[in-house]
Amino acid sequence: MSTSGLFRFPAPLTRVCPVPWGLRLCEKLPLLSPGTVATPVQAAGKKDRPTLLSLDERELEEQFVKGHGPGGQATNKTSNCVVLRHVPSGIVVKCHQTRSVDQNRKLARRILQEKVDVFYNGENSLVCREKREAEKRKQERKKRAKETLEKKKLLKEQWESSKNVP
Repeated sequence: MSTSGLFRFPAPLTRVCPVPWGLRLCEKLPLLSPGTVATPVQAAGKKDRPTLLSLDERELEEQFVKGHGPGGQATNKTSNCVVLRHVPSGIVVKCHQTRSVDQNRKLARRILQEKVDVFYNGENSLVCREKREAEKRKQERKKRAKETLEKKKLLKEQWESSKNVP
């Protein structure tokens, strides 16, 4: 047999990994050792948000109604629109953002959680605080843009005055 025949169909590639002592090859390594503590890792671009009030499922009334809006027969004949009512506060949320009932249920609960937070906490709620912070950032950007525009006008005037003087 020639040497080219040996390399034509090679044996399966194997990878050698160092294994801690006392582990058999069939055992999986534990993700965390018993003495270590898992620290929460912040996702890229996501702020560390405080949690909203948790909703008790016994306080919720859930209905599934027929959809509406664009999409024709696919949305108008299926009951994938979720109507969620919080009994103690009387807040009602209707969610038909996706075609999936499960996703609509999750979205409706998130929206209801935010509305209940606003209902009970008012101006101190998470949603109101985020709106205030966003408005503050918007005002700061507007102020910086205005200052930059004024600087550009001043620089242009100086440049034209220096250009006219020979």
